[in-house]
Parts: sequence; structure tokens; C-alpha cells
Amino acid sequence: MTSEPRWLDEAEYRAWLGYRRMRLLLDAQVSRDLAADSGLSMPDYDVLSALSEAPDHRWRLTRLADRMLWSKSRLSRHVARMEQRGLVRREECPDDGRGAAIALTGEGLRAIREAAPDHVGSVRRHFIDLLTPEQVAALAGIAGVVLDHLGEPLE
Repeated sequence: MTSEPRWLDEAEYRAWLGYRRMRLLLDAQVSRDLAADSGLSMPDYDVLSALSEAPDHRWRLTRLADRMLWSKSRLSRHVARMEQRGLVRREECPDDGRGAAIALTGEGLRAIREAAPDHVGSVRRHFIDLLTPEQVAALAGIAGVVLDHLGEPLE
């Protein structure tokens, strides 16, 4: 016997629906801006950003795929396209000959450094600057609670 679901009330439904629609529209707008400003896709930016934040500008492919919530094959295919553009290179892992590491090239570092100011401008214009400091703090708190619940603490 299954119990009756706890249906969302009107306020909860509006919050859930609003969050989903906002996320879709915001992601699409920021992605369009990124492509227009830098020629990078959002997946390109995510890979380059992760690599640029690593101390040695490299991540093991499996760890990067886990971080991005992508399959290894999806990331491998995307990295192959980025390699063709000179943004990243694939290297052998020094501690495991079977594994691959993805390293940021000089061109990739230049691309992320040039894209970042316009990207943050887009994020500010379409999201952050529309909110009060209290709303930003509340959103960070909400994100922290949900991410903790999902086992992925806010970094």
C-alpha cells in the first residue's frame, strides 16, 4: 500500500515552477551571451573554468567528468573537439598509465581569461544585480541546504 503523496500547495508549486522556468531561461540567456561574446559554449566554459581553477591546470578525466556530472564518454568526446581547437590537451596520468588527464593549454587559458569578464557581466545583468543583497544571501543559504542534502556541499 502506498501512501498519498504530499502534493505541493499553491505557493510551493509556484516556487518550484518558477525555479525551473527561471533556470531554463537564465541558462539559455547566459549561454547565448557567452557564445556571442567569446565563441565558447557553456560546456567549453565549464571545462576551461574547472581546469583554470586547478593548481596545475589539469584534472584527471574521470574526476572532471564526476565534477561536471557528465559521463566519461561525453566528456571525452567534448574534450576531443576542444583539443582540435587548441584549448586543451590530453595527457597520460603520471600515477596511472591507463588514465588520462586533461590539461589547459596556453590558448585555453587565454580563452577563459578573455571570456570571464563578459560572462560575469552577463550573470550580473540577468541575475545577481536584479536581487537585493538579502535575496542573494537567502539564495546562497537555500543552495547550501539543497546541495548539502544532495551530498555536494557548496564550495
